[in-house]
Amino acid sequence: MMKSVLIAAVSAVQAYLLGSIDTGILVSKFLYHDDVRKYGSGAAGMTNMLRTFGKKAAALTAFGDVLKGVLAVCIGRWLFTQMPESTTLSPYLAVYLAAIFAIIGHLKPLYFGFKGGKGVLVAGGTILAIQPVLIPFLAVIFLACLLPTGMVSLGSVTMAALYPVLTILYGVFRGYSAADLTVCAIGSVIMGAMVIYMHRSNIQRIREGKEYRFGRHGKKQDK
Repeated sequence: MMKSVLIAAVSAVQAYLLGSIDTGILVSKFLYHDDVRKYGSGAAGMTNMLRTFGKKAAALTAFGDVLKGVLAVCIGRWLFTQMPESTTLSPYLAVYLAAIFAIIGHLKPLYFGFKGGKGVLVAGGTILAIQPVLIPFLAVIFLACLLPTGMVSLGSVTMAALYPVLTILYGVFRGYSAADLTVCAIGSVIMGAMVIYMHRSNIQRIREGKEYRFGRHGKKQDK
């Protein structure tokens, strides 16, 4: 029992430390000798990088954020293979535990004063490692929101809200056990809720009709 708890704790810690490696902050610091958190929304995510430093900065940020999500889950999955054979823990606990703590690390990075991004891309990286089959569906949802409105935040929030639904439907389709399906449902709800919470100011601006729209003229509002 103690070994299982220790392995789970190590998985969570490694994911948090990986998540805390904030690509946007590093790119803005070493390539542009600045801090992206001083501009726009104050977030260190791809959207703010794009609007502050341009496409190259945004692409590097996106790659790094997705990569650390993938790595955190893969390491967490490997760590759980070291569990005692007698363990009754769901194998999905490994990946969702790592995913959740990687997102927490991105939102509240240990190395950068606990002020990071909003978690969309690192969450995408964890989903890519957990259930890659869901990525095309989430991409369609995102584009269906972005293209007519120009609002990245609306696409992000909608994806986050529908991710648990897709996860549960996929689990049922694949015939997951009740225990595995429960873990997947709870894990995906927590992930989605964190992303939505970090977009609460965007949601308020959407309601007020003040949210920034890419490709539209008018007063900028920051994601």
